[in-house]
Amino acid sequence: MDAIIYKIVTVEQWRKAEADGVFAGAPIDISDGYIHFSTGSQVRETAARHFSGMGDLLLVHVDTAKLGDALRYEPSRGGLLFPHLYAPMPLDCAIRIDPLPLDETGRHMFPVEIGA
Repeated sequence: MDAIIYKIVTVEQWRKAEADGVFAGAPIDISDGYIHFSTGSQVRETAARHFSGMGDLLLVHVDTAKLGDALRYEPSRGGLLFPHLYAPMPLDCAIRIDPLPLDETGRHMFPVEIGA
């Protein structure tokens, strides 16, 4: 299990989470019944596939040790195991939040420690 997983959210979704005191998920998460996350090796493809060209995004770094048994790794895209959280995420699980801007070509610019 990865120590840190990632969630891409809109600024508006994160503001709502801060107001509510918990992150209940994006509309797709609520529809699917769990919160979708990505590992460090998956998050760039997730951004390209599901958030292409979208600005006003945040990259939330999440400490998996605080998520408990509600976190499960399940097959998804291409059979790869993706982290899914079957509960609202307490905000104290978010250990860092970075803006996820677009570069001049429209691709998301990730923090350098998240490998290309």
